Order: sequence, then structure tokens, then C-alpha cells
Amino acid sequence: MAKSVFYHAGCPVCVSAEQDIIQLIGAENVEVVHLGNDRSRLAEAEAAGIQSVPALVTPNGNVLHINFGAAFADLK
Repeated sequence: MAKSVFYHAGCPVCVSAEQDIIQLIGAENVEVVHLGNDRSRLAEAEAAGIQSVPALVTPNGNVLHINFGAAFADLK
């Protein structure tokens, strides 16, 4: 099974959501991308349809925006 990708910016809302996602679907099923630390992946996240973080991109490409931590524009 392909992994989901969880994008976040490191804020408390994002970190809490990261912990919940890992508990729900398992660490082996999700790749965590901290966009504040890995800015090289901003274009990838934008191309996937991320509008705010935290957000989860499922293996079939659906984007699930979770709560609200930061707008994508604020990360640029």
C-alpha cells in the first residue's frame, strides 16, 4: 500500500494532528513532511493541492485539510 503524506509547519496544532494521524493510521503508513524544516518540498505540497497545514494527502491524491494551523501562503 502506498503511504499517505502528512504536511505540517511545526505549530502546536500541526504537531497534535501529526500525533493523532500516526496513532490512527500507523507510522508505517504515513510520511511526515515538516515544511518549515524542508522548504524544498513546498512546490510538491502546492502541486498536491495543499492550501493550509496541517493536511494529509492520501495515496489516491485526495487532500484532507485538518483543523487550521497556517495558510500555505504563509509558508512561502
